[in-house]
Amino acid sequence: MSNPMKTYPFSSVLRHKIYLAYVKRVKVIKPLNNMPYIKSEAMSFLAKEYGWRPYPQKHFESRFTRFYEGYWLPKRFGYDTRKVQYSSLILTGQMSREEAIEKLSHPALSDDEVRKDFSYIATKLGIDESELQLYLEMPLKSYKDYPNQEWFFNFGAKVFKFLGIERSIKR
Repeated sequence: MSNPMKTYPFSSVLRHKIYLAYVKRVKVIKPLNNMPYIKSEAMSFLAKEYGWRPYPQKHFESRFTRFYEGYWLPKRFGYDTRKVQYSSLILTGQMSREEAIEKLSHPALSDDEVRKDFSYIATKLGIDESELQLYLEMPLKSYKDYPNQEWFFNFGAKVFKFLGIERSIKR
């Protein structure tokens, strides 16, 4: 089934990389990239000032995001968001590589939490657990299975790099 998306606000690389940047002269400023962030200090401040209690993991503040990031993404797509989160902490000296490897050796959620959340999420979605299980097990699709503009992005990146407008990150 296909429904036209008449009101969905589509955008394009041309609008963001050329029109806004060079015609409208919009400059993107990212102030948080210039501020130090020490996770433990931020957590201590929030706990002291607001009575905040830490979650077991980043984005586990809701049952849905906990289920999605702690179970669905790793199980369905083999993607563990903790790798990205821990990598940032390792690069800023806030976690050791060994500590990250140790944490990654254990699943983000226990089997009991998965069972409870699976049932809860299915109920919230208005489906039964067997239907949710079918979604989990159905064949994977990729953006490459659908019409897209990947060639255009790749071409534009090469042109921008050649012109010195954008640079690639060298490691």
